[in-house]
Amino acid sequence: MKRTLLFVFSAICLLSCKQSPSVTSPDGSLVVSFRLSLSGEPQYQAVQNDKVVIDWSALGLETKEQRLTDGFKVKGTKKSAYDSTWETVWGEERFISDTHNRLTIELCHESGILMNLEFRAWNDGFAFRYVFPEQNSRQFTITDEHTAYRFAEGSMAWSIPWRTEYYEGLWRKQPVASLDTVCSPITIELPDGNYAFVHEAALYDYPAQNLYAHAGMLATYLTPWLDSNTEPMEVKAYEMIPFNTPWRFVILAHDLPQMTASRIMLNLNEPCKIDDTGWIHPMKFMGIWWGMHIKTMTWEQGPKHGATTGNMEHYMRFAAEHGIDAVLAEGWNRGWEDWKHFDFTTPYPDWDMDYLSRLADSLGVQIVGHNETGGNAADYEADLDAIYRYHQANGIHVIKTGYVAPIIRTRDGLQWNKGQSGVRHYRKVIETAAKYHIMIDNHEPVMPTGLQRTYPNLMSQEGVRGQEWNAWSDDGGNPCEHVTILPFTRIMAGPVDYTPGVFRFENPIIPTTRVHSTLMNQLGLFVCFYSPLQMACDLPEHYTAYPDAFHFIERVPCDWERSLLVDGKIGDYCIFARQERGQNNWYMGGITDEEAREVTLPLSFLNVQGDNVQKTKYKLTLYRDAEEADWETHPYAYIIEEREVTPSDTIRVRMAPGGGFAANLIADF
Repeated sequence: MKRTLLFVFSAICLLSCKQSPSVTSPDGSLVVSFRLSLSGEPQYQAVQNDKVVIDWSALGLETKEQRLTDGFKVKGTKKSAYDSTWETVWGEERFISDTHNRLTIELCHESGILMNLEFRAWNDGFAFRYVFPEQNSRQFTITDEHTAYRFAEGSMAWSIPWRTEYYEGLWRKQPVASLDTVCSPITIELPDGNYAFVHEAALYDYPAQNLYAHAGMLATYLTPWLDSNTEPMEVKAYEMIPFNTPWRFVILAHDLPQMTASRIMLNLNEPCKIDDTGWIHPMKFMGIWWGMHIKTMTWEQGPKHGATTGNMEHYMRFAAEHGIDAVLAEGWNRGWEDWKHFDFTTPYPDWDMDYLSRLADSLGVQIVGHNETGGNAADYEADLDAIYRYHQANGIHVIKTGYVAPIIRTRDGLQWNKGQSGVRHYRKVIETAAKYHIMIDNHEPVMPTGLQRTYPNLMSQEGVRGQEWNAWSDDGGNPCEHVTILPFTRIMAGPVDYTPGVFRFENPIIPTTRVHSTLMNQLGLFVCFYSPLQMACDLPEHYTAYPDAFHFIERVPCDWERSLLVDGKIGDYCIFARQERGQNNWYMGGITDEEAREVTLPLSFLNVQGDNVQKTKYKLTLYRDAEEADWETHPYAYIIEEREVTPSDTIRVRMAPGGGFAANLIADF
């Protein structure tokens, strides 16, 4: 289903440097203006509800061929309006509205180079990008980007340092004015209590954006090419004209529910390029994985080898019995013994691929393949077609990729994974996988930027300090507050493979670390953390110890009709409600930090389909912490309650320290 209406309501007009063309959001609340300084420097400003949110800030690029930061004149402008509703293949919402206004500024540099600035304004934010149309110049070597964001003094930002390996860091709140270089995205708490979220969209062939404080602004630092150290300036990107940069976008929200509901990033990406998406299916999976992290199994072949035929059969039969769609196996292929070269088409001798693929088909359970490259992206890319043909021939249509190396080896040599070469590699993987009807779960990725709209076989990504840190981290594991920060920071950038669902928190092999949560917190993560490939990460025997709690994992979907943040505060707690796609059933999840909290939750969100829904009755099954529950002392204490509710009802839930809750509301039971 798609409705699109495009109005062009202003022809090209000539402007002097002193005029300030602008674009206004459809509701008139947001105005983004453009101007040239006396020296021809392009600048922009964002005003929301008559209040300056981002004061005049610099725009421009610096290239080896020409400094494109001043010396511009305006050739003309174009304005248009856009109104569309499109249907997702999968997602937090089934239908996404895209209503915005557009402004294009056509610039001519004193050197003769043509550069356009494209602006878009929604009710909840705006975006812009640099566009270089066809012209005499043929290529650029970009050495810097001068995009800046001048937020109000006193703004606070949640961020992680840009060199954090694989983005697996703890997000920290600090003044924007004191930021060292941090990676995109960042979430900003403004002095007036409003919020801003700064990120990029449609990152296809360009280095990832990073940000740092400079002269009262947030300035841009593009991830460099590592082999450019001999240049007078770091090389950031090699581009052939015509080309455009990724979108830089800013969500502006009055509260956290509005911020988390924004779909600007997805709307900035191109529509789906896969004609037939019938083979793309969200799913839950479990796998031979957690045992390696808690040191009861090994990836490499040996006495404790995890990915054996017998062990995989055990997992697959458990999955089939409990309605889990697929099973991941890490360590099935040769190469783990020395990490010098992974062979993705040759199993270890104790793994019978033919038998397991036939068993998977008979059980109705899929196998999730695992391709760990050890950071050798170049060799992996060279063999992609052969690797994916092998997986396709064995009925494997989901692959978890991995790049465990601080610097990956691309076809351009050793590079940052989020530099231009790394970005190109990840896109190549996704495009090639689509040819073989293979879905990708990318670990050690570049930060997501909404590419899943264009290639919905890019299902989920890591890029987070995930559950595995709770098994072996020297600092004891993720603190309780960590999971209450991620929905407002990392997960705003896209689906996350955090791997929730641990049901045994102590690890006698590494007793200095553990999972900092209650059992109910782990259930809440399945709703609070969105991923269309959602892993229940623990061992089957740990789930059988709590079958009534595991029942929620069996039932909870991972594809949604509608999603909303019911309540939350960054670093303290969050509560989400999501409607099952194509159904009138709802699921709720809540998680809190080390503080116990009691929340009152109106169920009015159930009334989304008109007055008739008000009469709908729901069977509420509530999974909550018991009174004595505490992540340190009584993590397994929980209560399951059932009762009948309607959209006019309110429920009260207590979340223990490090605790949470989960609920399903089944309509017309």
